[in-house]
Amino acid sequence: MASSPKAPPSEKSGPHPRNRHRTRYDFPALIRSCPELAQFIVPHPLGGDTIDFFDPVAVTILNRALLRHDYGLTWWDIPAGYLCPPIPGRADYIHHAADLLGASKGANVTVLDIGTGANCIYPIIGVREYGWRFVGTDIDPIAIQSAKKIVAANPVLVGKIECRLQTSPADIFNGVVRSGERFDLTVCNPPFHASAKEAAEGTVRKLRNLGEGRKFDKPVLNFGGQNHELWCPGGESAFVRRMIAQSVPLGDRCRWFTTLVSKRGSLPAIYYALKVARATDVRTIAMSQGQKNSRLVAWTFSPGAGTSRSP
Repeated sequence: MASSPKAPPSEKSGPHPRNRHRTRYDFPALIRSCPELAQFIVPHPLGGDTIDFFDPVAVTILNRALLRHDYGLTWWDIPAGYLCPPIPGRADYIHHAADLLGASKGANVTVLDIGTGANCIYPIIGVREYGWRFVGTDIDPIAIQSAKKIVAANPVLVGKIECRLQTSPADIFNGVVRSGERFDLTVCNPPFHASAKEAAEGTVRKLRNLGEGRKFDKPVLNFGGQNHELWCPGGESAFVRRMIAQSVPLGDRCRWFTTLVSKRGSLPAIYYALKVARATDVRTIAMSQGQKNSRLVAWTFSPGAGTSRSP
């Protein structure tokens, strides 16, 4: 019988203790690693330096600098218009997921990244922080091509990340998980919104929160994102519930299934789906970066899969 999951008591948890992005960006150090970042530095209203987070090019170059400086990459880029995720939040996910495995390190840990995207961020961080091996999947051929290019261009990633195209959008695991293949962990950043209109409205709200009074009536995709990256019918709740149902046949071949859940209102339906699926352990881990609050939901069908406890 599944445990009784509850929403986190507090969503102001702060960055994970092992997250190297807990403090403000060290722009002088980042510029030394990536000189092209210098042209995007602007004064912060409260003192010090920052970048214009409304400029998608500036956001992309900041990510490139962080990946060079903190994760040892020699090259990183993404096609225009594709999702350019904030690295501190993605790192938080990986560190919390590592806690589920007892902070296990080494190539004996194999992780499935569902929807790895053109940016390949979760595998990059997982490889560089913990030495894990990854299989990254995506329904978009351009995203898979981009992820493969990133891996091939960085010796520290070669041989540790395999990218597979999912040719059936209705399937999460079938078609990409091979016969007899086993995983310690799955990670996923699902499409959050239920429609293109909802995605656009969500982007406007995000920019208003970042803008300190600046007004936005139309979305400016500073973090980018193709339609399939931002929305799907039914939004994240439908996507995650489908993932839960499809995880049941793989219950004895994966220790922990996990997903990011952006909307607190999605949790009741997700918890019900986990009850129906008869997950033996369900955990909800609060995460917050600045003004952004989210949570990681994890489930397993294997008793004693991990030793950590969620907040």
